[in-house]
Amino acid sequence: MSRATGRRQDPLEALIQPPVGRALGILLGFAADRVLGDPRRLHPVAGFGQAAASLEKHLYADSRPAGVSYTATLVGTSAVLGVAIERLTRKHPVLYVAATATATWAVLGARSLEREAQTMATLLEEKDIPAARDRLSHLCARDATALESDELARATVESLAENTSDACVAPLVWGGAFGIPGLLAYRAANTLDAMVGYRSPKYRNFGWASARLDDVLNLLPARVCAVLTALVSGRPAETVAVWQRDARKHPSPNAGPVEAAFAGALGVTLGGTNDYGSYVEDRGTLGDGPAPTVPDVRRTAELARCVGVAVAALATIISLRPRIRGSRASNRRTQAVGLGKGKRWG
Repeated sequence: MSRATGRRQDPLEALIQPPVGRALGILLGFAADRVLGDPRRLHPVAGFGQAAASLEKHLYADSRPAGVSYTATLVGTSAVLGVAIERLTRKHPVLYVAATATATWAVLGARSLEREAQTMATLLEEKDIPAARDRLSHLCARDATALESDELARATVESLAENTSDACVAPLVWGGAFGIPGLLAYRAANTLDAMVGYRSPKYRNFGWASARLDDVLNLLPARVCAVLTALVSGRPAETVAVWQRDARKHPSPNAGPVEAAFAGALGVTLGGTNDYGSYVEDRGTLGDGPAPTVPDVRRTAELARCVGVAVAALATIISLRPRIRGSRASNRRTQAVGLGKGKRWG
Protein backbone atom coordinates (compact mmCIF):
# COMPACT_ATOMS: atom_id res chain seq x y z
CA MET A 1 0.00 0.00 0.00
CA SER A 2 1.35 3.43 -0.91
CA ARG A 3 1.30 5.77 2.09
CA ALA A 4 1.10 8.83 -0.13
CA THR A 5 -1.92 7.76 -2.21
CA GLY A 6 -3.54 5.04 -0.12
CA ARG A 7 -3.61 2.68 -3.11
CA ARG A 8 -2.06 -0.74 -3.36
CA GLN A 9 1.31 -0.46 -5.08
CA ASP A 10 1.98 -2.62 -8.10
CA PRO A 11 4.97 -4.93 -7.35
CA LEU A 12 6.51 -3.92 -10.67
CA GLU A 13 6.05 -0.27 -9.78
CA ALA A 14 7.79 -0.87 -6.46
CA LEU A 15 10.68 -2.64 -8.19
CA ILE A 16 11.14 -0.18 -11.07
CA GLN A 17 11.24 3.21 -9.41
CA PRO A 18 11.97 6.19 -11.72
CA PRO A 19 15.78 6.07 -11.30
CA VAL A 20 15.84 2.36 -12.17
CA GLY A 21 13.37 2.86 -15.01
CA ARG A 22 15.49 5.66 -16.46
CA ALA A 23 18.63 3.53 -16.25
CA LEU A 24 16.90 0.55 -17.89
CA GLY A 25 15.43 2.75 -20.61
CA ILE A 26 18.78 4.31 -21.43
CA LEU A 27 20.48 0.92 -21.63
CA LEU A 28 17.72 -0.49 -23.84
CA GLY A 29 17.80 2.59 -26.06
CA PHE A 30 21.57 2.34 -26.39
CA ALA A 31 21.26 -1.36 -27.28
CA ALA A 32 18.57 -0.54 -29.85
CA ASP A 33 20.85 2.03 -31.47
CA ARG A 34 23.69 -0.49 -31.59
CA VAL A 35 21.44 -3.09 -33.26
CA LEU A 36 19.19 -0.93 -35.46
CA GLY A 37 20.92 2.38 -36.02
CA ASP A 38 18.81 5.12 -37.58
CA PRO A 39 15.79 4.18 -39.72
CA ARG A 40 16.06 5.14 -43.37
CA ARG A 41 12.58 6.68 -43.29
CA LEU A 42 10.39 8.41 -40.71
CA HIS A 43 13.20 9.20 -38.29
CA PRO A 44 11.97 11.44 -35.42
CA VAL A 45 15.01 13.72 -35.67
CA ALA A 46 14.43 14.12 -39.41
CA GLY A 47 10.83 15.06 -38.64
CA PHE A 48 12.06 17.65 -36.15
CA GLY A 49 14.43 18.99 -38.80
CA GLN A 50 11.57 19.40 -41.25
CA ALA A 51 9.52 21.26 -38.64
CA ALA A 52 12.53 23.47 -37.87
CA ALA A 53 13.06 24.24 -41.54
CA SER A 54 9.40 25.17 -41.91
CA LEU A 55 9.53 27.47 -38.88
CA GLU A 56 12.72 29.06 -40.20
CA LYS A 57 10.83 30.24 -43.28
CA HIS A 58 8.45 32.18 -41.03
CA LEU A 59 10.91 33.50 -38.43
CA TYR A 60 14.10 34.04 -40.41
CA ALA A 61 15.66 37.47 -40.28
CA ASP A 62 19.29 38.49 -40.38
CA SER A 63 19.31 39.28 -36.66
CA ARG A 64 20.18 37.64 -33.37
CA PRO A 65 16.77 38.29 -31.73
CA ALA A 66 15.05 36.35 -34.53
CA GLY A 67 17.48 33.47 -34.00
CA VAL A 68 16.92 33.53 -30.25
CA SER A 69 13.15 33.27 -30.77
CA TYR A 70 13.62 30.43 -33.25
CA THR A 71 15.93 28.46 -30.96
CA ALA A 72 13.90 29.05 -27.79
CA THR A 73 10.68 27.95 -29.49
CA LEU A 74 12.03 24.68 -30.82
CA VAL A 75 14.24 23.66 -27.89
CA GLY A 76 11.64 24.77 -25.35
CA THR A 77 8.90 22.79 -27.08
CA SER A 78 11.11 19.69 -27.11
CA ALA A 79 11.82 20.04 -23.39
CA VAL A 80 8.13 20.52 -22.57
CA LEU A 81 7.25 17.47 -24.66
CA GLY A 82 9.81 15.46 -22.70
CA VAL A 83 8.37 16.61 -19.38
CA ALA A 84 4.85 15.69 -20.53
CA ILE A 85 5.93 12.21 -21.61
CA GLU A 86 7.67 11.60 -18.27
CA ARG A 87 4.64 12.72 -16.27
CA LEU A 88 2.27 10.58 -18.30
CA THR A 89 4.38 7.44 -17.97
CA ARG A 90 6.11 7.80 -14.59
CA LYS A 91 3.48 5.78 -12.70
CA HIS A 92 3.49 3.02 -15.31
CA PRO A 93 6.92 1.35 -15.13
CA VAL A 94 6.77 -0.54 -18.42
CA LEU A 95 5.59 2.52 -20.33
CA TYR A 96 8.20 4.68 -18.59
CA VAL A 97 11.04 2.34 -19.53
CA ALA A 98 9.71 2.01 -23.09
CA ALA A 99 9.35 5.79 -23.50
CA THR A 100 12.87 6.41 -22.17
CA ALA A 101 14.29 3.67 -24.40
CA THR A 102 12.50 5.07 -27.47
CA ALA A 103 13.71 8.61 -26.76
CA THR A 104 17.26 7.36 -26.21
CA TRP A 105 17.26 5.38 -29.43
CA ALA A 106 15.78 8.33 -31.35
CA VAL A 107 18.42 10.84 -30.26
CA LEU A 108 21.49 8.61 -30.53
CA GLY A 109 23.48 8.47 -33.74
CA ALA A 110 26.44 6.33 -32.75
CA ARG A 111 25.64 3.26 -34.86
CA SER A 112 24.84 5.28 -37.96
CA LEU A 113 28.04 7.27 -37.46
CA GLU A 114 29.99 4.02 -37.32
CA ARG A 115 28.32 2.80 -40.51
CA GLU A 116 29.30 6.01 -42.28
CA ALA A 117 32.88 5.50 -41.12
CA GLN A 118 32.89 1.95 -42.45
CA THR A 119 31.49 3.13 -45.78
CA MET A 120 34.15 5.84 -46.06
CA ALA A 121 36.88 3.35 -45.12
CA THR A 122 35.72 0.94 -47.82
CA LEU A 123 35.59 3.65 -50.49
CA LEU A 124 39.06 4.89 -49.57
CA GLU A 125 40.48 1.37 -49.45
CA GLU A 126 39.06 0.78 -52.93
CA LYS A 127 40.57 4.13 -54.03
CA ASP A 128 37.17 5.37 -55.17
CA ILE A 129 38.00 9.01 -54.42
CA PRO A 130 35.05 10.63 -56.28
CA ALA A 131 32.57 8.49 -54.32
CA ALA A 132 34.40 9.20 -51.06
CA ARG A 133 34.23 12.95 -51.76
CA ASP A 134 30.49 12.69 -52.30
CA ARG A 135 30.05 10.57 -49.18
CA LEU A 136 31.91 12.97 -46.90
CA SER A 137 28.86 15.25 -46.88
CA HIS A 138 27.14 12.61 -44.70
CA LEU A 139 29.68 13.35 -41.98
CA CYS A 140 30.59 17.03 -42.21
CA ALA A 141 30.12 20.23 -44.17
CA ARG A 142 33.64 20.49 -45.60
CA ASP A 143 34.13 21.22 -49.29
CA ALA A 144 35.56 17.90 -50.50
CA THR A 145 35.99 18.89 -54.15
CA ALA A 146 39.80 18.91 -54.07
CA LEU A 147 40.44 16.50 -51.19
CA GLU A 148 42.59 13.44 -51.83
CA SER A 149 42.73 10.14 -49.93
CA ASP A 150 44.63 11.19 -46.81
CA GLU A 151 42.75 14.48 -46.46
CA LEU A 152 39.48 12.60 -46.77
CA ALA A 153 40.74 10.24 -44.05
CA ARG A 154 41.60 13.20 -41.81
CA ALA A 155 38.19 14.78 -42.34
CA THR A 156 36.53 11.47 -41.48
CA VAL A 157 38.60 10.93 -38.32
CA GLU A 158 37.94 14.48 -37.10
CA SER A 159 34.23 14.17 -37.80
CA LEU A 160 34.04 10.81 -36.03
CA ALA A 161 35.72 12.31 -32.97
CA GLU A 162 33.49 15.38 -32.80
CA ASN A 163 30.29 13.48 -33.54
CA THR A 164 31.06 10.79 -30.98
CA SER A 165 30.71 13.55 -28.41
CA ASP A 166 27.70 15.21 -30.06
CA ALA A 167 25.73 12.13 -31.14
CA CYS A 168 26.54 9.70 -28.33
CA VAL A 169 28.23 11.10 -25.23
CA ALA A 170 26.24 14.31 -24.83
CA PRO A 171 22.73 12.86 -25.24
CA LEU A 172 23.51 10.03 -22.83
CA VAL A 173 24.99 12.40 -20.23
CA TRP A 174 21.96 14.72 -20.35
CA GLY A 175 19.59 11.76 -20.54
CA GLY A 176 21.16 10.22 -17.46
CA ALA A 177 20.89 13.51 -15.59
CA PHE A 178 17.45 14.73 -16.71
CA GLY A 179 15.71 11.83 -18.43
CA ILE A 180 13.53 12.29 -21.50
CA PRO A 181 13.47 16.13 -21.31
CA GLY A 182 17.27 16.13 -21.29
CA LEU A 183 17.43 13.76 -24.25
CA LEU A 184 14.95 15.67 -26.41
CA ALA A 185 16.11 19.19 -25.55
CA TYR A 186 19.75 18.34 -26.20
CA ARG A 187 19.03 16.69 -29.55
CA ALA A 188 16.88 19.66 -30.59
CA ALA A 189 19.67 22.13 -29.77
CA ASN A 190 22.30 20.02 -31.50
CA THR A 191 20.15 19.57 -34.61
CA LEU A 192 19.55 23.32 -34.84
CA ASP A 193 23.29 23.93 -34.56
CA ALA A 194 23.82 21.54 -37.49
CA MET A 195 21.16 23.35 -39.50
CA VAL A 196 21.82 27.04 -38.83
CA GLY A 197 24.87 27.29 -36.56
CA TYR A 198 27.26 28.38 -39.29
CA ARG A 199 29.44 31.45 -39.73
CA SER A 200 28.18 31.95 -43.25
CA PRO A 201 26.69 35.32 -44.25
CA LYS A 202 23.15 33.94 -44.05
CA TYR A 203 23.42 32.40 -40.58
CA ARG A 204 26.08 34.47 -38.81
CA ASN A 205 23.37 36.33 -36.87
CA PHE A 206 20.30 34.11 -37.13
CA GLY A 207 22.24 30.97 -36.17
CA TRP A 208 24.14 32.61 -33.31
CA ALA A 209 21.74 31.49 -30.56
CA SER A 210 21.63 27.89 -31.78
CA ALA A 211 25.42 27.72 -32.02
CA ARG A 212 25.97 29.27 -28.57
CA LEU A 213 23.36 27.04 -26.89
CA ASP A 214 24.95 23.97 -28.45
CA ASP A 215 28.35 25.16 -27.17
CA VAL A 216 26.99 25.54 -23.62
CA LEU A 217 25.24 22.15 -23.63
CA ASN A 218 28.40 20.44 -24.86
CA LEU A 219 30.88 22.01 -22.44
CA LEU A 220 30.56 19.16 -19.93
CA PRO A 221 29.95 16.23 -22.34
CA ALA A 222 32.94 17.13 -24.51
CA ARG A 223 35.25 16.88 -21.52
CA VAL A 224 33.54 13.68 -20.38
CA CYS A 225 34.19 12.32 -23.88
CA ALA A 226 37.87 13.29 -23.64
CA VAL A 227 38.19 11.56 -20.25
CA LEU A 228 36.49 8.40 -21.49
CA THR A 229 38.67 8.42 -24.61
CA ALA A 230 41.73 8.46 -22.38
CA LEU A 231 40.35 5.62 -20.24
CA VAL A 232 39.50 3.25 -23.10
CA SER A 233 42.37 4.13 -25.44
CA GLY A 234 45.19 2.14 -23.86
CA ARG A 235 47.22 5.40 -24.09
CA PRO A 236 45.82 7.44 -21.18
CA ALA A 237 48.95 9.50 -20.49
CA GLU A 238 49.47 10.44 -24.15
CA THR A 239 45.78 11.18 -24.61
CA VAL A 240 45.56 13.52 -21.62
CA ALA A 241 48.85 15.22 -22.52
CA VAL A 242 47.74 16.07 -26.05
CA TRP A 243 44.29 17.12 -24.82
CA GLN A 244 45.69 19.52 -22.23
CA ARG A 245 48.34 20.93 -24.56
CA ASP A 246 46.52 21.26 -27.87
CA ALA A 247 42.77 21.58 -27.25
CA ARG A 248 42.94 25.39 -26.99
CA LYS A 249 44.39 25.61 -30.52
CA HIS A 250 41.04 24.57 -31.95
CA PRO A 251 38.50 27.37 -32.54
CA SER A 252 35.70 25.32 -30.94
CA PRO A 253 35.71 25.07 -27.12
CA ASN A 254 34.20 21.59 -27.35
CA ALA A 255 35.53 20.02 -30.54
CA GLY A 256 39.04 20.98 -29.38
CA PRO A 257 39.19 18.69 -26.31
CA VAL A 258 37.53 15.80 -28.16
CA GLU A 259 39.66 15.96 -31.31
CA ALA A 260 42.83 16.49 -29.29
CA ALA A 261 41.98 13.47 -27.11
CA PHE A 262 41.34 11.31 -30.17
CA ALA A 263 44.61 12.53 -31.72
CA GLY A 264 46.50 11.50 -28.59
CA ALA A 265 44.67 8.17 -28.33
CA LEU A 266 45.32 7.28 -31.97
CA GLY A 267 48.87 8.65 -32.09
CA VAL A 268 48.12 10.92 -35.07
CA THR A 269 48.08 14.64 -35.81
CA LEU A 270 44.72 16.21 -36.58
CA GLY A 271 43.76 19.73 -37.56
CA GLY A 272 44.82 22.10 -40.28
CA THR A 273 42.98 24.39 -42.67
CA ASN A 274 39.44 23.34 -43.58
CA ASP A 275 37.46 24.78 -46.49
CA TYR A 276 33.70 24.98 -45.88
CA GLY A 277 32.85 26.59 -49.19
CA SER A 278 31.70 29.97 -47.92
CA TYR A 279 34.55 30.31 -45.43
CA VAL A 280 37.92 28.79 -44.47
CA GLU A 281 38.83 27.86 -40.90
CA ASP A 282 42.19 27.13 -39.27
CA ARG A 283 41.66 24.20 -36.87
CA GLY A 284 45.14 24.34 -35.34
CA THR A 285 47.45 21.33 -35.06
CA LEU A 286 46.49 18.65 -32.55
CA GLY A 287 48.75 15.72 -31.68
CA ASP A 288 52.30 14.52 -32.24
CA GLY A 289 52.12 11.65 -34.71
CA PRO A 290 51.78 11.44 -38.48
CA ALA A 291 48.72 12.69 -40.35
CA PRO A 292 45.85 10.17 -40.51
CA THR A 293 45.80 7.70 -43.35
CA VAL A 294 43.10 5.35 -44.59
CA PRO A 295 43.64 2.58 -41.97
CA ASP A 296 43.10 5.14 -39.20
CA VAL A 297 39.43 5.49 -40.18
CA ARG A 298 38.57 2.01 -38.92
CA ARG A 299 40.76 2.50 -35.84
CA THR A 300 38.81 5.65 -35.03
CA ALA A 301 35.48 3.87 -35.46
CA GLU A 302 36.60 1.19 -32.99
CA LEU A 303 37.72 3.83 -30.49
CA ALA A 304 34.38 5.63 -30.85
CA ARG A 305 32.53 2.35 -30.19
CA CYS A 306 34.47 1.81 -26.96
CA VAL A 307 33.74 5.36 -25.84
CA GLY A 308 30.05 4.74 -26.52
CA VAL A 309 29.95 1.65 -24.30
CA ALA A 310 31.76 3.55 -21.55
CA VAL A 311 29.36 6.49 -21.62
CA ALA A 312 26.34 4.16 -21.59
CA ALA A 313 27.67 2.71 -18.33
CA LEU A 314 28.29 6.21 -17.00
CA ALA A 315 24.77 7.36 -17.92
CA THR A 316 23.36 4.37 -16.05
CA ILE A 317 25.28 5.38 -12.93
CA ILE A 318 24.10 8.99 -13.27
CA SER A 319 20.50 7.77 -13.62
CA LEU A 320 20.73 5.73 -10.43
CA ARG A 321 22.21 8.52 -8.29
CA PRO A 322 18.87 9.47 -6.63
CA ARG A 323 18.30 5.85 -5.65
CA ILE A 324 21.87 5.50 -4.35
CA ARG A 325 21.53 8.71 -2.33
CA GLY A 326 18.18 7.51 -0.97
CA SER A 327 19.70 4.19 0.11
CA ARG A 328 22.56 5.95 1.88
CA ALA A 329 20.17 8.32 3.65
CA SER A 330 17.99 5.37 4.71
CA ASN A 331 21.04 3.56 6.10
CA ARG A 332 22.05 6.65 8.06
CA ARG A 333 18.55 6.96 9.53
CA THR A 334 18.56 3.28 10.48
CA GLN A 335 21.92 3.65 12.18
CA ALA A 336 20.73 6.75 14.01
CA VAL A 337 17.62 4.93 15.30
CA GLY A 338 19.78 2.03 16.42
CA LEU A 339 22.12 4.34 18.31
CA GLY A 340 19.17 6.09 19.89
CA LYS A 341 17.69 2.83 21.13
CA GLY A 342 20.97 1.76 22.60
CA LYS A 343 21.65 4.97 24.46
CA ARG A 344 20.88 5.13 28.17
CA TRP A 345 19.83 8.41 29.70
CA GLY A 346 20.65 9.05 33.31
